[in-house]
Amino acid sequence: MREKAMEYLYEWSKKPYQKFIKRNCAWNVSMSKLKNYPKQSLGFHLSRFLTKHNFEIQPKLENHDVFHVLTKTGISVPEEISMQYHLLGNGKRSAYLFTVILLGTLLFPDYLFFFRKAYSKGREALLFHSLDFSKMLHLPLERIKTTFLIK
Repeated sequence: MREKAMEYLYEWSKKPYQKFIKRNCAWNVSMSKLKNYPKQSLGFHLSRFLTKHNFEIQPKLENHDVFHVLTKTGISVPEEISMQYHLLGNGKRSAYLFTVILLGTLLFPDYLFFFRKAYSKGREALLFHSLDFSKMLHLPLERIKTTFLIK
């Protein structure tokens, strides 16, 4: 029931968030273009993540899926919350992030250890949450992770 509540809130808030809050531009990249990047690249791994989960590229929200790829975070509700903790540890601050963390912590107190571990990983990494990943799609994924100490 708590997973359904969080999923509903996400679906309800996604479109207004994209339209009114996200100030960045959409990447304007297609799945076919992502699939054509070198096999070791961030772009190729992003295409694999999207395909594996039967997702499409969401304009202005592309970084979110990149964060999944970089942190090897799954897509279950607790994993989504843990990724927000990871980003908080890395220095990201936004109303949306704080809302997810607040609601997620209240609804999933049994995952607090998991969330704290993700937060610690974010703190240990060099600042990566604000990078322009659209310009890094050609770079090898492992090089990005090594450079920014992403575990």
